Amino acid sequence: MVRLGGKMVGRVAKFGGNGVGQILAAIAAALLVRLFAGPGPAMLPENEDVEEDMMDQISEDGDASEAPSSGKIRPVTIRWRNITCSLSNKSSKLVRFLLKNVTGEAKPGRLLAIMGPSGSGKTTLLNVLAGQLMASPSFHLSGYLEINGKPFSNKSSKFAYVRQEDLFFSQLTVRETLSLAAELQLPEILSAEERDDYVNNLLFKLGLVSCANSNVGDAKVRGISGGEKKRLSLACELIASPSVIFADEPTTGLDAFQAEKVMETLQQLAQDGHTVICAIHQPRGSVYVKFDDIVLLTEGALVYAGPAGDEPLKYFSKFGYQCPDHVNPAEFLADLISIDYSSSESAYSSQKRIDGLVESFAHLSSAILYSSPLTRSGGFKDGMKFSKDKILKGKGGWWRQFWLLLKRAWMQASRDGPTNKVRARMSIASAIIFGSVFWRMGRSQTSIQDRMGLLQVAAINTAMAGLVKTIGVFPKERAIVDRERAKGSYALGPYLLSKLIAETPVGAVFPLMFGAILYPMANLHPLFSRFGKFCGIVTVESFAASAMGLTVGAMVPTTEAALAVGPPLMTVFIVFGGYYVNTENTPIIFRWIPRFSLIRWAFQGLCINEFEGLQFDHQNSYDIQTGEQALERLSFGGSRIRDTVIAQSKIMCFWYCTTYLLMEKNKPKYQRLEQPPPAEPPLVVQIEPSDSDQFEQFEQVERPPSNEVESNQQLESPPFDQVRPFILEGAK
Repeated sequence: MVRLGGKMVGRVAKFGGNGVGQILAAIAAALLVRLFAGPGPAMLPENEDVEEDMMDQISEDGDASEAPSSGKIRPVTIRWRNITCSLSNKSSKLVRFLLKNVTGEAKPGRLLAIMGPSGSGKTTLLNVLAGQLMASPSFHLSGYLEINGKPFSNKSSKFAYVRQEDLFFSQLTVRETLSLAAELQLPEILSAEERDDYVNNLLFKLGLVSCANSNVGDAKVRGISGGEKKRLSLACELIASPSVIFADEPTTGLDAFQAEKVMETLQQLAQDGHTVICAIHQPRGSVYVKFDDIVLLTEGALVYAGPAGDEPLKYFSKFGYQCPDHVNPAEFLADLISIDYSSSESAYSSQKRIDGLVESFAHLSSAILYSSPLTRSGGFKDGMKFSKDKILKGKGGWWRQFWLLLKRAWMQASRDGPTNKVRARMSIASAIIFGSVFWRMGRSQTSIQDRMGLLQVAAINTAMAGLVKTIGVFPKERAIVDRERAKGSYALGPYLLSKLIAETPVGAVFPLMFGAILYPMANLHPLFSRFGKFCGIVTVESFAASAMGLTVGAMVPTTEAALAVGPPLMTVFIVFGGYYVNTENTPIIFRWIPRFSLIRWAFQGLCINEFEGLQFDHQNSYDIQTGEQALERLSFGGSRIRDTVIAQSKIMCFWYCTTYLLMEKNKPKYQRLEQPPPAEPPLVVQIEPSDSDQFEQFEQVERPPSNEVESNQQLESPPFDQVRPFILEGAK
């Protein structure tokens, strides 16, 4: 492989002449060698110390890899204290607190719901607990977080995170989606029968048996329902038998019935021994009764944390806030901790009420939640260690990942009927339109310009079709790939190579279809060998444009941004495509652009293929008599079709290598949890009260002095005798 890589680098170095082009081509070839001969599975996202928390998830009786086959779930208790998250604006020097000294606990076998109005910090807290808060220089995250009594730094593969948006490969069935996920995540299950049994159990457990053979679908293709997609998301996360399940807004976009079914699934998972934590906005009454514990947040501050059911209502009734009969408790709690901005008086009153509730619970939280303090010594980098190789053990070799991903990519590409039909129709329509405009060109002097114009628009049409198709799909697919790579399912190299190979047969059909219709209609060079070269040139150009689309899709975060970047970038290559600006007249500072313009190389190859050997009608001595003379005027004289195809192939390799680098660089990185400043007083051992008087009798604890979070509040917390009673609207 080293010898092969050296030869590739030596050959590619010839592309682009001397100087910068030579160096860039050599780097691209070297990266391509690394892509195809890369190491095994992808490491978990960097800047994440997974050793400590992964060890916590491994059963004392054996390795974590035994969990799926044995069905055992290791109980996990999560405790957090003084979680503070702030967002700073360097330009205005303002600090916005997303979370303010939030404390709580999640236990195995119980369903915990994080509730609060919009903007209260529900998703932020969930992401902090799951280790999924995206890293940013403007974020500052501090606090204490423990897993089974040991410090926790970030997420591990034994934590499941069900995101708000459900992203899947639309052309795969539900069963195929789960089977491929099981093969990628559980290679230790070697038997196909065992894997099928495992998948069938998941389908039955999550109520997906009826839609097991239905395509997942998307906005273009009708598939399974929203509730079934949410349960499929849960099933994919349950493949590795996680101890903790995080769900972000699991009922968003679902009707009341489907929302309740999803929550029933989460409740059943909690009863099976999982620790389930979900962030939910305002559930219906039948959903609220399924919660075992709740955490109420408002403006990032903690209002209540403890048992659900009637306990929150009893707690708030002590301050004069009674929940009327026949009112959904979730709606009552949401109204109680929301600020009414209808008028300045109501906003001030509701803010005072909320500040009072926050201040009150701050005195109670330590005594209510814990019987022992969180561990402070040792920091987040100490404790038990074990090798990352053990985390990645059993993830399968490079080639195994490649074949599985190739299978998935081929099913997605070959089954995408709507997209393929649209591309076929556009290819046929474009060929018919261009063929009609340039119908049966002759050999007159004016036909020379017509031929050049036709070949230029053919190159532009092929490149734009390949580019737009890719940038319209890849950003969404990249989100799926980032999620799977974050779990360590596979490496980036096998994914990109499998995608390239799987899409080659399907992608080659449309340029061939375009050429087969356009070539005879325009009466281009009447030799079958020239027709074959024409189709080959536009096909390679289409692949190069798709590779460029992958780079654009890897560079920007959304499809809309990709559509805003890709076409303007292609327009630059069109300008320097050899037709509008002659190479000899190109300004020196821009002469490097034609070397990287895939349109220029395609146009050059098409012109050589068409004009070589042609004789044109002429009357004057200064008329163009042969095709070679026409090529000289375009500065294409002395070039060969082989050189243009090789140049396009190298451009394609360059874009693929750039995509690889961008995806490696832009892979998800998560915010680290730091310890609060050491000046904070030591935590005091608390005494847990009895269940009967949980909120009435508690041991008063020493509370730290007001910190910067409290000092940044706009309104001062009032005594409770000054807080106006809260009356639910519509209550008697």
